[in-house]
This record gives sequence, structure tokens and C-alpha cells, in this order.
Amino acid sequence: MNQVAEPVVQTLIHARENAYAPYSHHPVAAVMESADGQHFVGCNVEVAHYKGLCAEASAIAAMITAGQRQLATVYVMGPGDHLCTPCGDCRQRIREFATPNTRIFVLSHQGEVLKTYTIDTLLPDAFGPENLPPR
Repeated sequence: MNQVAEPVVQTLIHARENAYAPYSHHPVAAVMESADGQHFVGCNVEVAHYKGLCAEASAIAAMITAGQRQLATVYVMGPGDHLCTPCGDCRQRIREFATPNTRIFVLSHQGEVLKTYTIDTLLPDAFGPENLPPR
């Protein structure tokens, strides 16, 4: 898949336009697609003490709130033509709900796919729930 469906692109653009990024001026949007095809949207929300909420974390929180626990596809759109990949914290959040088949698409501000990842290429040798001792 080298193209993303137009409705997803438009959702990302709209969410990015709603981002609250008065400090970084770097609006980001994310869409998380659950295993059953539902879409959950997020944008970054910055606050004055610089510990804002990333778009990916926002979208994952919406997915979890809706009762979903598995990511099929992740879409991330930044403000330019450069890669706007998830930060380290968000990579770990994505890892928590990803499967080996989860695809992560990083798009330009116009919706062009710049790069596609699997969770293993996005976060190699990741620490996950299976690394914890049984309860």
C-alpha cells in the first residue's frame, strides 16, 4: 500500500489543523485504525510547561477509551514534506497495541506516503508485555 485512502488523508489534515501547537509550531495528526477497522483520531496538544500530548498518544487514548486494544494501521502526518515519525514514547505506546502485521505510515503534509514501517522497524528489539514476568 503506497497510497492512503482519501478520507483518511482528509481526516489527518483536519485533525492537524486543529492541533494546539503554540510553542513548537509543529502541528501533528494521527489516526489509529483498530483491528475491526474503526478509526481513532488525535492531534498534538501542547501546554506552557512543555509536556504536551503527542498526536499518537491522543489517538491511542481515544482507541483505548472506546474499548479497542489492537492496532492494525497507524497514520501520522506532520506539517511538511519531511518525515515526522513518532517520538520514542509514542513508539513504545504503539508497540503496546501493535502486532507484527501492524503498518505505520508516515505522510507528508499533503498526504503522500513518505515511509512505511512495521513495529519491528519502527522500534527494533522493543520491550513489551511479554518481557515482564508472569503475574
